[in-house]
Amino acid sequence: MIGYLKGILAESQKLPNGRVILTVEAGGVGYDMQINHRALSVLPAVGDPVKIFTHLQTREDLQVLFGFSNRAERDVFRLLIAVSGIGPQMGMALLDTLGLNELIQAVVNGNARVLSQTPGVGNKTAERIILELKTKLSEWRQHSGIVAPTGGPVSAVQEDVEMMLMALGYSNSEISQALAAVGSSTTLSKTEDTEAWIREAIAWLSR
Repeated sequence: MIGYLKGILAESQKLPNGRVILTVEAGGVGYDMQINHRALSVLPAVGDPVKIFTHLQTREDLQVLFGFSNRAERDVFRLLIAVSGIGPQMGMALLDTLGLNELIQAVVNGNARVLSQTPGVGNKTAERIILELKTKLSEWRQHSGIVAPTGGPVSAVQEDVEMMLMALGYSNSEISQALAAVGSSTTLSKTEDTEAWIREAIAWLSR
């Protein structure tokens, strides 16, 4: 198993199918690997040193190397593809659509709606991911040292709050930032008043 590659970023290219292929030269060999679009924003320039964590997926007729900008993403990817029915392309899509922290938070909070925003992930698939990974990801996050986002609504009203804000045209990223920000209020963080959460979030987003 190849844990990571450390070498020179030789090339990155976007294929017609939307996938991104990265070539890293290490020890005189060019290694092609698939990465997600989010990773492009943190990569160095072509010709610069780079370290990419990897997972080698082997089938009878094909070997595919998947690349990740950090160990945490690679580890969560491995947990995802261990779920029944979740292949490597769906695992990459989940990380690319949601990002590491939002993906973990959605699974731990049992938020199937957020997971199902990923292309190809239906509600049943999202619920299966939650069922199989909720405890595992919660424990993994504690051991990995990744700090759980704080300040969001209590689970009883979270989905209602998010759906209402989405209906008003706000993006997932904007909603996550707003709820984390306004949730720092001790009073608000303990309430199940959906309207209060929405009102405060809109006020924060309208600044």
